[in-house]
Amino acid sequence: MASPSAGVGVPHGSGAGVPPSPGAGVPPSPGAGVPPSPGAGVPPSPGAGVPPSPGAGVPPSPAVGVRHGSGAGVRVARWVQPSFDELGEPLREVTFCVVDLETTGGAPDASDITEIGAVKVRGGEVVGEFQTLLDPGGPIPAFIAVLTGITDAMVVGAPRLENALPAFLEFARGTVLVAHNAPFDIGFLKAACARHGYPWPAPRVLDTALLARRVLVRDEAPNCRLATLARLFRSGTVPCHRALADARATVDVLHGLLERVGGLGVQSFDELVTFSGQVRPEQRRKRHLAEPLPNAPGVYLFRDAQGRPLYVGKSQDIRSRVRSYFTAGETRSRMAEMVGLATRVDAVVCAHDLEAQVRELRLIAEHKPRYNRRSRFPERAVWIKLTHEPFPRLSLVRHPRGSPGAGRPRGSPGTDGPRGSPGAPGSPGAGGAPGSPGAGGAPGSPGAGGPRGDASAYLGPFGSRRLAEQAIAAVYEAVPLRQCGGRLPVTPRANACALAEMGRCGAPCTGAESAAEYAVHAAAFRDAVAGDVRALVEPLQHRIETLSARQRYEDAGVLRDRLAVLVRACARIQRLAALAAIPTLVAARPAFAGGWELAVVRRGRLVAADTVPRDVPPRPRVEALLATAETVLPEVLAGGGPLPAASAEETECILRWLDSPGTRLVELDGQWACPAYGAGRWRGWLDQVEAGRRDGTDPFADRRRLRVEHQPARLPG
Repeated sequence: MASPSAGVGVPHGSGAGVPPSPGAGVPPSPGAGVPPSPGAGVPPSPGAGVPPSPGAGVPPSPAVGVRHGSGAGVRVARWVQPSFDELGEPLREVTFCVVDLETTGGAPDASDITEIGAVKVRGGEVVGEFQTLLDPGGPIPAFIAVLTGITDAMVVGAPRLENALPAFLEFARGTVLVAHNAPFDIGFLKAACARHGYPWPAPRVLDTALLARRVLVRDEAPNCRLATLARLFRSGTVPCHRALADARATVDVLHGLLERVGGLGVQSFDELVTFSGQVRPEQRRKRHLAEPLPNAPGVYLFRDAQGRPLYVGKSQDIRSRVRSYFTAGETRSRMAEMVGLATRVDAVVCAHDLEAQVRELRLIAEHKPRYNRRSRFPERAVWIKLTHEPFPRLSLVRHPRGSPGAGRPRGSPGTDGPRGSPGAPGSPGAGGAPGSPGAGGAPGSPGAGGPRGDASAYLGPFGSRRLAEQAIAAVYEAVPLRQCGGRLPVTPRANACALAEMGRCGAPCTGAESAAEYAVHAAAFRDAVAGDVRALVEPLQHRIETLSARQRYEDAGVLRDRLAVLVRACARIQRLAALAAIPTLVAARPAFAGGWELAVVRRGRLVAADTVPRDVPPRPRVEALLATAETVLPEVLAGGGPLPAASAEETECILRWLDSPGTRLVELDGQWACPAYGAGRWRGWLDQVEAGRRDGTDPFADRRRLRVEHQPARLPG
């Protein structure tokens, strides 16, 4: 297991190749006080936190040479290149405390500990032992005395557990607890700490029985009992159900298992706890791809030999997250296939988690990596559109006019090119001040196209066409909008359709309803999207109550589900449009390590992000961020649409960040409020619907277990 020192040839700091900085891995600019943009728009460069050639390793330098002897006969040894295994905590530097307990039974709440034995080892050497008998406070069962050899006479005068437990906790402090069948021993220790008022130190735990199941095959050992493994690894101590002897035998078993996994490349403790024989060798050999990545929040991209993105993800610690793809911690078969195709991993360091989430969404939407399933096709979302004509109708569309899917604004940071990265000083499209053209503009109404754009009203987005059709059906139940397609002819028709005869339509096609009378129905939908859903919700709730009173529960359940989809969609678009109507918003959230996480949002789009370290005045950084943030161009707002500058997922991500505890508004250009009669008033009703579905109290739910048979049995012929 011995390998070169972890400090040889590796730059020190939070991550290899990352300059130390209190601002989440981004050093502040000495000029304007603004950090360089850590976003996807900045190509990797040496010294920026991403080495120029991922996976190539760190070249040796003269500083890592080791000279032996002195004088003219000095001999310079070979250059020592550190391995990837040294990046974790090497096993030779881990102190293990191998513990074994003898008890009066198998349940921690109904049994007591009669003996504690522990052996502390480090680097293969024993550094200490701990052993004591304990008075359980009652008679020891006869079969336990026969099994362990511990009798009542032996524990007379022994200390009680509450007196010996502090000494053991001090002995094991700062170590990794090792036990054979660890849940049993650790369970008793945790229960003892809770019973006697001692805080559980929550140490790292290693189970030799579980590790043996992953390493050994049945031909070597028929089972993973301690006695069997002790014979296999030729332990010098025979297990005999006494705590110290069993602990010594477990030490020999631990060393034997470490010798086995060391030959498979496991050199650090993190790799040991996630080791599995199911990890393919080609997957384990790719571990070097994570070597140059920084320990900082951001986004990572797995690329194939042609440089095409295979998978995009985000993490608070890029290197640790990427390393997990090469261990047993990653159980998804698709990820194992992706790792086999990957040849390099690129990292994009971000200021904080919000920027990482936004950049992940933009990169996935831009590159559409084949191993990403979520957020690959935001343009496939379905919207309900109320057309702009004398007699409007509802239709399903993919791209609202002016939405990012219909036309990407110039300077968009959706790509990994240098244009328009949030907070990037000097990048094209990022140099406008808060009052510059494109940063302001009159906000349009929620779901509407704005004063200069499309006058149609939009509701959505919906994840599937089925949900959109349910919402449309709910609207038709509330207001008699026409359901025929196309524009109505100038000359009225002679006969009305069946819906008019059923009272579901006012028959404007026959002239029975004027444009002014019909406009009342269209206004009800527009008002519901903009902020007043009473005209749609109240009639439907009254109809649900009527159907329930008539014991037509199935019909009431169908209508309730449609209404829930409609209310949920209205609440979503009202929240999104309220943020998209704000020209500029600056918010701050306390950082985990102290300081503040800053975000600048324009029209629902994240345009700048930064982290202010502790004891640094945040106001100058806020002003610098505003001066260098990305600008939403006027032509983007002129295109109309409910979300002209960002996708719905990005705006929702920002809203979740703003709703998190401790977030504060620093600056707000305009107003940010929820409508008094909006769909948010029915949030409690929606929660009741969802709770009924989860708890199984929904009287209309189909509880039959109807599973699809992939290979159904053939009927007898």
